[in-house]
Amino acid sequence: MSYPPVERLAPAAGYAERPSRLTGAVVWTNTPAASGARPVLPDGCMDLLWTEGRLLVAGPDTRAYVPDGAPGRWAGVRFFPGTAPAFLGVPAHELRDQRVELAELWVASEVRRLTARVDSAADPVSALEEVALARAAESEPVDPLLREVVSALDAGRPVAAVADELGLGARQLHRRSLAAFGYGPKTLARVLRLQRALALARDGVPFVETAVRAGFADQAHLARDVRELAGAPLGELLARG
Repeated sequence: MSYPPVERLAPAAGYAERPSRLTGAVVWTNTPAASGARPVLPDGCMDLLWTEGRLLVAGPDTRAYVPDGAPGRWAGVRFFPGTAPAFLGVPAHELRDQRVELAELWVASEVRRLTARVDSAADPVSALEEVALARAAESEPVDPLLREVVSALDAGRPVAAVADELGLGARQLHRRSLAAFGYGPKTLARVLRLQRALALARDGVPFVETAVRAGFADQAHLARDVRELAGAPLGELLARG
């Protein structure tokens, strides 16, 4: 599958993204307006972040995250769901709903060296991507079963059916999902369904049809889930850009 279907950040002037040379990842840049940052919506992903003088990690979100930093240039490598923990060496659930300095996860002196390299690069965005590529080459291979979990849940398959199809017990799937995605498969399924709905609605699909095609029981179910996960009604999210 091609992931993610829409931007993790709400569409806005100053935001751009492109496919990364790291399999399944996306490289993005953002220069938030001084009038206020837009919320980051849950998408099942984790990001390696750079802003001048800092390298950080964005853990998997279970709700909308509103950046509170000062305006400035930001860049990130957004990993395909389930692939960042092998890169970082930390289970995803330990970073759930958090933004942490990379120096809290890796050797501080190494992070200072990498930060200086990205800061001084002619193209910091490409330099950040090189950091991700080099580290990924040294990391343990990602379990290919994780992509199957994402693909099956994103197709709307029930969690129990996914576990059976992959030869996993429900508890085993839950444990592996916590480590890889930061939360259990039911929450991941909700997040992926949210992203499907946002993609459809942004393409102009009526909300009633969006609910059906994205896998919700009805439009009321869509409205509840969007408000719980994204922190705002669907119409308001679309109006932001």
